[in-house]
Amino acid sequence: MGGLRKPSVALAAACVAACAGNGMGLDSNGRPISSGGGGSGPLTADFASIQEHVFTPICSVCHVGASAPQGLRLDADNSYHLLVGVPSTEVPSILRVKPGDPANSYIIQKLKGTAAVGAQMPFGEAPLPAATIAVIEQWITDGAMPAAPAAVAHDFQVASVVPVDGERLDNSPPQIVVVFTHEVDATRVDPQAVRLIRTGAAAEAPAGAIAVTARLAVGNARALLVTPREPLGAGAYLLYLDASLGRELADIYGNRLARGSPAAQPRAVVSFTVASAP
Repeated sequence: MGGLRKPSVALAAACVAACAGNGMGLDSNGRPISSGGGGSGPLTADFASIQEHVFTPICSVCHVGASAPQGLRLDADNSYHLLVGVPSTEVPSILRVKPGDPANSYIIQKLKGTAAVGAQMPFGEAPLPAATIAVIEQWITDGAMPAAPAAVAHDFQVASVVPVDGERLDNSPPQIVVVFTHEVDATRVDPQAVRLIRTGAAAEAPAGAIAVTARLAVGNARALLVTPREPLGAGAYLLYLDASLGRELADIYGNRLARGSPAAQPRAVVSFTVASAP
């Protein structure tokens, strides 16, 4: 995690006041009402509410787009799949969110200021109220479940990728996260199921295949984490998921990725550029 920043000092003051010892601003369960400065109702221990009240109005001020600190984007489109079961970049042995275990979830350590590396979040601002952190802890304790989808996709296909297609990054991404419409069969996931290619590069980073590891996020079987074994050098990159690699991905129901015509040429699921060498 990097600098989760509050949008204003006034908002920080309001959040702290909501956790004052006199009980003002708390609901019947002792939780802050609309804590975080956004949302249409009280903060509750579910992902949609946490996104609406905390991640969107507070964290995504900094944690958004190609320049997001530590590659962690906390906007509504990306936050869940970049948090749950994904190793932190500062301490890779600790997951950003470990379902069922808030004490060993890096986001909680950063919000409480107990992490071994870096500053307490939100960076440079007043800490989140203890009651707000407690709600996030409860969500993790309950299994860190995602928000209910608006509709369930019929086909098994790629839903999104971070980095997004065509994006230019200042530095090597800690991992490429491919999100699918269905949960992935973990027995089909290995480095043979993916191929990362450098297509254009500086002299210190020649073109060719890049060695990667591939695994599903812990507790989030819709997210495939593709991690380069070494930081990516400057250049353009393509990520492929195709049957020609001999280990085609499938969902937990046995459905293969929807690709259109069987005769179609393999198509990259994302292309992106890294501007700087490691």
